[in-house]
Amino acid sequence: MALGFFTPCATVLGLAAYLRPDSAGLGTHTQLGLPPCGFKLATGVPCATCGCTTSFSHAANGSLLDAYITQPFGATLALLTAMTVIITGYALVTNMPLAPIGRIVFRPRTVVTLLILMVVSWGYSIYMHTSG
Repeated sequence: MALGFFTPCATVLGLAAYLRPDSAGLGTHTQLGLPPCGFKLATGVPCATCGCTTSFSHAANGSLLDAYITQPFGATLALLTAMTVIITGYALVTNMPLAPIGRIVFRPRTVVTLLILMVVSWGYSIYMHTSG
């Protein structure tokens, strides 16, 4: 089970470290061959996850303040991803069970808190990328 969490999380952080954060705070994902955000193209307003790849890239390169300034939700996810790599890496080496940690982490309160952070960060992103 630990390998199933460790591998994708380590891969995401490795890719994020490889990318160069876009100076506009949005669009870093296009370096992966992905198209620009369709929501932003259609509405002129960034989507709820606009800036997350840029934020991950900043965080993976050690610039946590820039990550939070770019997209607070993305920065939080990047830190949670790094924590997952550390915990699951430790579990792989020591054969520690992950179920007790899962019961602590995957609670409704945690999910609701992350959803609230996503909505607040979306408002922040809209303000930062549409105000004048």
